[in-house]
Amino acid sequence: MTPTESISAIGGGSRASRAAAVLRVTSGNFIEQFDFFLFGFYATSISKIFFPSTSDFASLMLTFAVFGAGFLMRPLGAIFLGAYIDKVGRRTGLIVTLSIMASGTILIACVPGYATIGLLAPALVLLGRLLQGFSAGAELGGVSVYLAEMATPGNKGFYTSWQSASQQVAIVMAAAIGYGLNRWLTEHQIVAWGWRVPFFIGCAIVPFLFVLRRSLQETTAFEARRHRPQLREIFAMLCVNWRVVIGGMLLTAMTTTTFYLITVYTPTFGKSVLKLSTSDSLVVTLLAAASNFLWLPIGGAISDRVGRKPVLLAISVLAIFTAYPALSWLAGAPSFARMLTVLLWFSFFFGMYNGAMVAALTEVMPVEVRVAGFSLAFSLATAVFGGFTPAVSTYLIQITHDKASPGYWLSFAALCGLIATLGLYRPGRGPTATLVSSA
Repeated sequence: MTPTESISAIGGGSRASRAAAVLRVTSGNFIEQFDFFLFGFYATSISKIFFPSTSDFASLMLTFAVFGAGFLMRPLGAIFLGAYIDKVGRRTGLIVTLSIMASGTILIACVPGYATIGLLAPALVLLGRLLQGFSAGAELGGVSVYLAEMATPGNKGFYTSWQSASQQVAIVMAAAIGYGLNRWLTEHQIVAWGWRVPFFIGCAIVPFLFVLRRSLQETTAFEARRHRPQLREIFAMLCVNWRVVIGGMLLTAMTTTTFYLITVYTPTFGKSVLKLSTSDSLVVTLLAAASNFLWLPIGGAISDRVGRKPVLLAISVLAIFTAYPALSWLAGAPSFARMLTVLLWFSFFFGMYNGAMVAALTEVMPVEVRVAGFSLAFSLATAVFGGFTPAVSTYLIQITHDKASPGYWLSFAALCGLIATLGLYRPGRGPTATLVSSA
């Protein structure tokens, strides 16, 4: 894309207009991550309201299983909604994904508890999570591709990093609300009804997000395409490029696992495993999200200068060899300071890696299926790795009696990222090498 095209794609060439375009397109990411974080943070309360059991472990595992089930819908959303966005355009498709996401959010916020409507309660919560997962399957891909197509030359990594950066704002806001509720309400009040308050706040934000999304302009890169493939063609091209999709899934495994470990699982880990206070866990999560926000554009900008591959390889290796020792050091003498130190270290992993990875994933996908291919790879990684990180971590600790055992899971995900980077960036690898070098 030429500089002129980049400018016209966002409705003006000023820095303010580019920032406004980034805000509009990433607004849906905000509500997605806002709700996902809340579900993970209030997992203990949700388990008691919707999944009562004689065993706290069983209730919590059922809650995390429902949380993870939403991620199983992401590949379907990636295929169908991603193909839809590749066919009709980025703007229209992203409005549709936001509509579905909002429906799931409202449902979870309003459904009565098990004591009121019985088995229908957990069934409706599951339905809400499935709607959110279906929408999120294409949301991230659509937003990332939009940012890549509006980026000015040589700054694609920096621009695409704001896809994830917008999610960190949501986590900071959700953690701040949770901290306030924890100070103002008793534990009984939070379990009974207080956990719903942040979800209702999310519902109240939705109309504002629709206003932002409706003002989006279509990217010039999409409008310039002469051929708009039909859904059947997009599905066929995804099958032909299955190796790139699987490589993208493994590339994304590192970032999704790290993200859900340091955001969604951290509050539960701090309270239930390390026996730290709820306030300490929330403050650590808030500061980790703020750290993510800082590292993401730095990682993207560095990858614009030195290339995606060096950044991805370096961070993968660091994570493989330090994830378990860091958590072992924390578990040996749990404290607020140690938990913050470890989470900020993992935040560095996430920000630097993801800043390079998102741009890389948009570059290795064929242009005709860029949204569908990106979304499918990301969704598969989230379904297989990231989304089940809370459940896997809980299970590993239960069977090994090792509080640091989630570190093994993170190291494994980092190994997948290392292998994928070496494979996707192998010299002379045909289309992938061409796409990477021309980006």
